[in-house]
Order: sequence, then structure tokens, then C-alpha cells
Amino acid sequence: MSYWTRRFRLALPALFVIVISVAGTLLAMMPAAWIVPQFSKATGGHVNLVDPAGSLWSGSAMLMLAAGSDGAGGTLLPGRIEWTTAFLPLFTGRVHMTMRQTDAMPEPVTVDATTRGAVITAGQIAVPATLLSGLGAPFNTLDFDGNVRLSWTDFRLLNRSAYGQVVVTLDDMASRVSRVKPLGSYRVALQAQGASATIDLSTSKGPLMLTGSGIISPESTSFQGTATAAPDQRENLAGLLNLLGRHTDPDTVALNFMR
Repeated sequence: MSYWTRRFRLALPALFVIVISVAGTLLAMMPAAWIVPQFSKATGGHVNLVDPAGSLWSGSAMLMLAAGSDGAGGTLLPGRIEWTTAFLPLFTGRVHMTMRQTDAMPEPVTVDATTRGAVITAGQIAVPATLLSGLGAPFNTLDFDGNVRLSWTDFRLLNRSAYGQVVVTLDDMASRVSRVKPLGSYRVALQAQGASATIDLSTSKGPLMLTGSGIISPESTSFQGTATAAPDQRENLAGLLNLLGRHTDPDTVALNFMR
């Protein structure tokens, strides 16, 4: 065995420790900005993280809704999303992350992910309806005002399948295109059941009554519903009904969508 071979073997343990230390340091310092393009890509540019700070393991960012990936006309949710990622579960092939929104989420949620799927614990978040205008048409045209609460059960993602329920509650909604304020309060429930999901729209109260149901699947999306004006508000709601769909009678328009 040559002199340099013996020296290399003696130095090998030290080199291994150095490589592991450097790799661990780089992982610990991995900037939060790394997750920003990944998040935007996963949501088609509609939900984005901006102004990241900290690291991938303990960081924060602001949440922005936008019509596209360029962020034009996007709206920011007040407060910041904060997250922490546990390091040790990575050695078992799991990602365990705790997330919360400082202003809008009363309790944090956890995300457990592996190569097979992920589980998101139940939670809720409340946001102003004005935030929706960042999604573009028709939200920016209608310019909603009111309160929006998003709640969900434990949500499981397995390959291309999803299981769980998401409920969007819209309270005392108003729009700049209508003199009627409020228009009403509504509930949208999405039930994911594997490769497809059902969606149901109902009205809790108000002169503008919305109802409908639909199915969302990888192959197609369809929704059939109606928007109806209370008789005493027919004249005041005529302009808004014209924007929402095709009239089936003087008080009602069809809310049909198919892709």
C-alpha cells in the first residue's frame, strides 16, 4: 500500500465528517425563498408566497392571491404565514411541517408528507372578501365585500386522489355593482372523494338566492345552479343578475359551467 493511499484512508473519516457537517449546515440555512416558486407552481400561480424570510426550516412569507403567475393585480392577506419543519423525520422519509397565519388562522395546522401522499390536519382561516379580487375575473369585476371563512376537515392526499371536506362560508356579501347591501350569506361545500369531488352551493339568507351543485374530476368540471332575486328586490338586482348568467325568467338566471 502506497504512502498516499494510507494517508487517504486515515483522512477518510475526517473528510466524511466535514462533508456531513457542510451538507447539514447548508440544509439548515436553506433560504425560505426556495419554497416560493414551488408553491406558486403547485397552485398554478393563483396562490403565492411573497416576501419570504428565514429558512426552509423556520421561516415566514406573505400570502398573495393572483389571477396568474405574473402576480399582476394580486391582493395580499394581512399578516404572515409562519412555518417550522422538523429535521429528524426527514431521516424516515417524512416531512413534518407546522404552519399558521398570524392574523387569520386561530390554530396552527400540520402537514405530514411522504412520497406516497400527505395529510393536512383540520383547520380554518378567515379573510376579507376583498382579497378575492386578486383572482381576476369575475371577482375583480364584482368587487365583493364581506367576510369569508374557509374551514376543512383532516385532508388526505394519496397519489392523484384526495379525501376530505372544505367549506367556504361567505357572510353578508356585497358588491360594488349592486345597490343592495348585503346581498346575502352563502355556503359552498366541496367534498373530495378520491379522483373526483362534488361541490354544493346554498344560501343562508339574503335577497339574492344562489343554489347549485357540480362535479369536479380530472377529465371535466360541471356545475348547474340558479341565481334568484327576491320579488321586492327584482329591480335593484337586475343589473347584477345580468352579469351572473342567462335569464330563465325575470327573477332568475342560470349558473351553468362546463369544461
